[in-house]
Amino acid sequence: MVKEIERAGIPIVHMCNIVPVSKTVGANRIVPTISIPYPLGDPATSREDQWKLRYHRVRVALEALATDVEEQTVFPV
Repeated sequence: MVKEIERAGIPIVHMCNIVPVSKTVGANRIVPTISIPYPLGDPATSREDQWKLRYHRVRVALEALATDVEEQTVFPV
């Protein structure tokens, strides 16, 4: 689905925890996440730490969305 949305001219960021899968499906902008059950959080941490973690990952995703890419790119977090 990521490739089809990109093909329609809409940039998209694929946030996932298994980067090789994102590469296989052809995502152009990839932002790694934390884990399968909690992609943008860690319930073992405090509420404040979770907020910081989520804020950071979403910020990286927004920056990735605004970045022109020529090939598949994994954005560091």
